[in-house]
Amino acid sequence: MAVADAAARVRDALEGVFDAVGRTAADTESVLASAVTDGRRPVSADLAALRPGLHAGLAQYDLVSGLGFVAAPGLLDDVPAWLEWWQTSADGAAHPLLLDLDPEHSAHSDYTHWDWFTLPRDTGQRVVAGPYVDYLCSDEYSLTLSAPVTIDGRFMGVAAADIYLRRFEAVVMPLLQRLPGTARLVNARGRVAASTDPHHLVGSLTKGPDFAAVLAGPETGTEHRGQQLRPCNGIPLILVTATPPAGRR
Repeated sequence: MAVADAAARVRDALEGVFDAVGRTAADTESVLASAVTDGRRPVSADLAALRPGLHAGLAQYDLVSGLGFVAAPGLLDDVPAWLEWWQTSADGAAHPLLLDLDPEHSAHSDYTHWDWFTLPRDTGQRVVAGPYVDYLCSDEYSLTLSAPVTIDGRFMGVAAADIYLRRFEAVVMPLLQRLPGTARLVNARGRVAASTDPHHLVGSLTKGPDFAAVLAGPETGTEHRGQQLRPCNGIPLILVTATPPAGRR
């Protein structure tokens, strides 16, 4: 399999998940804009309008284990923070994630330091965060795909979807194993999301170039110290492989 073909197949696997994230972002913007039009700040009850779409997204996409909107602190009038977050149980049923989000409580869950929240907020771009152990939602090794939700340029929070790493690997590892030599997928921070290289284990950080700049560069990617770095056709992951000999690319 050619590197370009593998990158395209990774894109195809994840674009549906980002489609669910994008729909959630659009639905959230509509709900929040409606409150603003009414001349008031939104409240947590307004976000219940997202639930039919979230349930449909969980049912439609096999890779998605959790889906929802995570509000920027201070956005809502009645609570300091909020996750309108739904996830599937072992029997496939959707149920809400219930967390203590009150900063006055010692056990409250602070989500504002996670990459899946900070990177869309700071860059305005969609993000693949992880893999990491998702202590907030599932205690599973996971990836989170997220995108900013904004109204008139103001950051409102993020729309996001969780993928259990074991499900992601089941899709992408056969692709990586068909490539000549070792290969790995890394995110904008250089964290390894999948790998056939024993020197670059899943979850580790890859030292190298500015991976965010590689993602923003040409689709054909670049080379760095004998390695080919190819973005996955609009998905914020980079496929890293050994640079093949001339005439075999």
